[in-house]
Amino acid sequence: MSDAPDSAAALAQAVVERLLGAGVEDVVLAPGSRNAPLAFAVWAADQAGLLRLHTRIDERTGGFLALGLSKVGARAAVVCTSGTAVANLHPAVLEAVHAGVPMVVVTADRPARLRGTGANQTTDQVGIFGPLVGTSDVADLAGLQAVQWDGPGPVHLNLQLDAPLVPDAALVSRLASLAPQPAAPDASAPSVVEVRGRPRPSLETTLPAGPRTVVVAGDDAGPPARVLAEKAGWPLLAEPTSGARTGQHALRCYRLLLGTSLGREIERVVVFGRPTLSRPVTALLERPDVEVLVVPGPGVWPVRPAGATVLDGRPEGPGADTSDWLTRWRTVDRELGQRVDRLLAEEPSLTPYDVAGVVSRALPAGGLLVVGASSPVRDLDLMARPATVGERRRVIANRGLAGIDGTISTALGASLGRPHSTRNLALMGDLTFLHDQTGLVMGPDEPRPDLTIVVANDNGGAIFSMLEQGAPEHAAAFERLFGTPHGVDLASLCVGTRTPFLRVRSRLELEHAVASPNGGIEVIEAVVDRRGRRDLDARIRSLASDLG
Repeated sequence: MSDAPDSAAALAQAVVERLLGAGVEDVVLAPGSRNAPLAFAVWAADQAGLLRLHTRIDERTGGFLALGLSKVGARAAVVCTSGTAVANLHPAVLEAVHAGVPMVVVTADRPARLRGTGANQTTDQVGIFGPLVGTSDVADLAGLQAVQWDGPGPVHLNLQLDAPLVPDAALVSRLASLAPQPAAPDASAPSVVEVRGRPRPSLETTLPAGPRTVVVAGDDAGPPARVLAEKAGWPLLAEPTSGARTGQHALRCYRLLLGTSLGREIERVVVFGRPTLSRPVTALLERPDVEVLVVPGPGVWPVRPAGATVLDGRPEGPGADTSDWLTRWRTVDRELGQRVDRLLAEEPSLTPYDVAGVVSRALPAGGLLVVGASSPVRDLDLMARPATVGERRRVIANRGLAGIDGTISTALGASLGRPHSTRNLALMGDLTFLHDQTGLVMGPDEPRPDLTIVVANDNGGAIFSMLEQGAPEHAAAFERLFGTPHGVDLASLCVGTRTPFLRVRSRLELEHAVASPNGGIEVIEAVVDRRGRRDLDARIRSLASDLG
């Protein structure tokens, strides 16, 4: 019988029980034949109200949906069939590894006896995600019991499922009687996840007084960065996804000010999280005359720069700095912010900075903003004013590997995983939107959040115009190699998925559209022009030339 103790159906049921015991609340399923036992088991658990099922036809989309759910604290798993289906999860798994996001990956596989025989849809799935993700290759219930569900990153469970792959009718009633029970950990079993690259603490936490210090808060740094800056009286250079861009010490225009004489006075930097957005910050951390202290964050990354001192836990400042150090930074930051706003107000057409500013101002207390990892998060870095402490605005991005793929699905997952959010917004560029257009493909019975997706559409890759390859001497090759204009009508794409759509071309239109959500998933396309982007950025940088 299909429900025998050693059957695929029994193993699938046991896996669902372990998922529930590990606190998994959401399961993303991509359909297939080999993972059919898992599909039936997850469906039965969903029908019993034990978890929430999300079905997606694209494994890459499904992986990022699970990632988005997990990034906001909703423990999630993604389930797929064998072969290339597993490989399509790799981008989301890598992001989870490097961002330290807990996520369970369950893949279906052929029995071991069929490996290496040329069986259909069969490849080596054990260790397919590389050395940073351990794989538990499970053939039976005894093997499942040895699996640990802990660790700061993703867990990969590869199941050997043998025919028959369809369970009997009794499975639904058995799962309906389940109640989530914590899985008893086996103290003798090794964890399925081995995290490499995380340094061990090596210094006491009390920092000496003296050096002119700033606090840098990178991605997912959290409130400790703000708390240290406030207690010590230091300027706070916080990226928008740091979770620390709040309070009176956070600076809006810090990356422009690092190139001024004031920036050159910095003698010490305390780093929280993983700063990745700006070259000025990277240059600051690499200066030989600056002492760099690092508080390690989640994810698999070496300490940067090499030779930086690793702090033990949350450092304490030496007491409030009574000099004019913080006052000078806040004064020039306020002046520079006003200059930037005046310059942008005089621009004849909508700019990407306008789009980021409008979206940032529309995010209410308790709201969620998911931002694309390319130009939009950098535009937001300049335009987002520090929020008030305690208002719990959540801004997240896939900054582990900073890829643009999967952003729509990440936003959908994060919105579904944060039911108490007062408003869900996403900001991304057109290439990022196109990379994950299948994220909008979902069945009529799938859970759908309220989410407003704002797409800054400049018909190509604007970020490259600001880099070396965007210099005038490369103009002949730039459009074909880096600008990559696509000419896609986003409205038509949205019509195909029955997603409400609106196109705007001015700041006033955008402000009105963002302020008037209709509920459900909707897309607002903000049409911008990238032809003058390099010049605009140069003019913005020049605004800080006489400050400091």
